[in-house]
Amino acid sequence: MATTADQRSVPVLRLATAADADAVAELMRVSTLELFPAYYDEQQTASAAVHIAVLDLALIDDGTYYVHEVDGEIVACGGWSRRNKLFNATTAGDNSRLLDPATEPARIRAMFVRADWTRRGLGRAILIACVDAARAEGFTQLALMATLPGVPLYKSFGFTEVEPVEPVDLPMPDGVVLGGVAMERPISLPQDR
Repeated sequence: MATTADQRSVPVLRLATAADADAVAELMRVSTLELFPAYYDEQQTASAAVHIAVLDLALIDDGTYYVHEVDGEIVACGGWSRRNKLFNATTAGDNSRLLDPATEPARIRAMFVRADWTRRGLGRAILIACVDAARAEGFTQLALMATLPGVPLYKSFGFTEVEPVEPVDLPMPDGVVLGGVAMERPISLPQDR
């Protein structure tokens, strides 16, 4: 039986391991199917469940991907990358080039929360862990490509839209186009202190 937020279990934040891959992939798919319909139509949601909700194992292998676990279930996931892939999608390319922390922003990647666990600080806790880890590696900036459900979280965490401020078209392999928002923020903001 699935654990729900109403059962008041305490989520534990930890680094993801290879053994988490199947559970993370399923969480990504379910989160997309549950949360995207408020922002995208049925065809876009179905396409995103196939092409956006894709686990990039490099994030786990690099030790930059986190999960929130409750009673053995993963209810939220997300991370950061020191590699040159901006967002999580089958069309985003497979660029494994390491970024230069002195001149390039670390990437926030693949943030997903199960619908019954949203608005409880899990995404924010993952973002804080990402900021701390990226800062420790010398990064001074963060960048991401947000799908529309993530924009409110990212804005509340200090991310701003990259100029020009207009949605970016994210074409999927099946011809469906999703709107996305390019965002960035400095590693350190006054409210972080």
